[in-house]
Amino acid sequence: MVNRNKSTIFYLFLVVVASVMVGMVLASRLDLASQSSAQTLAVPAVNSAPITGPVTATTFREVAKAVSPAVVNIRSESLQPAGGDLSDLFDGQGLPPELLERLPQIRPRGQGRGQDDDEQPQRRRPREELVAGTGTGFIIDKSGLILTNNHVVDGAMRIRVTLYGEEADQGHLARVVGRDQLTDSALLELIDKPKGDLPVIKWGDSSQMQPGDWVMAIGNPFRLDHTVSVGVISGNRPNQLDVADSRRAEALQTDAAINPGNSGGPLINLRGEVIGINTAIATTGLSQGNMGVGFAIPSNTVRDILPQLRTGKVTRGRVGVQVRDVPYKTVNSFGLKEREGALVTIITDNGPAEKAGIELGDVILNWSNQPVKGSNDLVKLVMKTKPGTTVPVRVLRDQKERSVNVTVEELDLDTENGGRRRQTTDTSRVEPEQKGFGITIENVSASTGRDAPRGTRGAVVTEVDPGSPADQDGLVEGDVIIRVGRTTITNAAEAEKELKNIPAGGTAMLRIVRQFRDGPQEMFLTVTKN
Repeated sequence: MVNRNKSTIFYLFLVVVASVMVGMVLASRLDLASQSSAQTLAVPAVNSAPITGPVTATTFREVAKAVSPAVVNIRSESLQPAGGDLSDLFDGQGLPPELLERLPQIRPRGQGRGQDDDEQPQRRRPREELVAGTGTGFIIDKSGLILTNNHVVDGAMRIRVTLYGEEADQGHLARVVGRDQLTDSALLELIDKPKGDLPVIKWGDSSQMQPGDWVMAIGNPFRLDHTVSVGVISGNRPNQLDVADSRRAEALQTDAAINPGNSGGPLINLRGEVIGINTAIATTGLSQGNMGVGFAIPSNTVRDILPQLRTGKVTRGRVGVQVRDVPYKTVNSFGLKEREGALVTIITDNGPAEKAGIELGDVILNWSNQPVKGSNDLVKLVMKTKPGTTVPVRVLRDQKERSVNVTVEELDLDTENGGRRRQTTDTSRVEPEQKGFGITIENVSASTGRDAPRGTRGAVVTEVDPGSPADQDGLVEGDVIIRVGRTTITNAAEAEKELKNIPAGGTAMLRIVRQFRDGPQEMFLTVTKN
């Protein structure tokens, strides 16, 4: 009986083991096994402890030695329109440095090297050119995830990554996992991974960085791998980098040398932690290299969206307004006790803000029960809000606070500026001149309204005195004043009357219509009278 029981238990054990093995095989065949950790990416831990201690003769050497293994060289190939000059795309402000590196390497697609001219088909004029670009990145996960700039790999047909200590021809193919234009960031994944664990960079707290703090940049300028440069944080720039139409990104300014090829590399603190992604340099157009003014996207900005980058898409909210900080000299005119809030200057037709009843000239003071100190606060709060969410908003209008509810939509950069613009109608004639603001205004007519939207009624600005209040506050020739305060303007005489009623030192609350390339647009401006 004992032997029979032992035999039964033994056979049951064999059945269990066989079942488990069959289950594992089926799971692998049907792809039912759990996904690897590389499929998800948690927000990396950040070290927010204060940076203390002395800087010694070996501090920078030790930091470079610790961080360099996690820094990689990125080479990309992309197709660009033939005959273009990439330098024409920029005006010398915030130039992505590695694009300059691409200029001498453009080669027409389909044209080989060493071919005789008479071997080429006649009238062969390629429409596209194969462009080789270089940049930098850094490893953020042992699975082979690499962070770099979006513009380093934008449109790339092939991406090759060279790790620390490898020769150029030892590169590994990589693919783009996710890209984000608004932070100029891209997440890559190695396709053919090297053996062994990859070194991973550590994260610091970019919000701690202040002007004068030591930083180090590591990158591949002019194809010189793992070049180290040292400098300080020169300033924190809230709206420095143009990343899309009417969209600017926050940046850390540094004098650590950043040159073509440095884009996408880490800007690190004295503990060897990344606090920024080197992104752009300022140039005069005469120099293609470092001038001591470089910019990095703060690490906190990118770190927060890493899980979304891993999914391939970053989702943000929008409400359809453009805002600015309340001008210092208009705080009392708005009825504010201190300078706070975000002043609404443009409203997109049929957008969430318009549907909620927000008007031009409103000052948004509170978003979803969170105070709005300035325009940057509002932009960050809105973009972090999940699309489809309805949030309470407190606005200041005519020196009185009121509440509205706004339902947030999903931000789509491709169609953001494609909506129809507001416009008003018809014209009249007179030719008054308005002093105190530094402008000359006339009725909209066939002669004066050549820059005014067709059918607009109001007072057209025909001249703006250089250095005048109007010039300083953003009024330009061709703007049509359609409202002063709460009074609708249909001709120049009405505008002159309202503007004259404003005392010296007072502020004119103007609603204007300005002609843009894609059509007329209503705007809100404040101009303080001399």
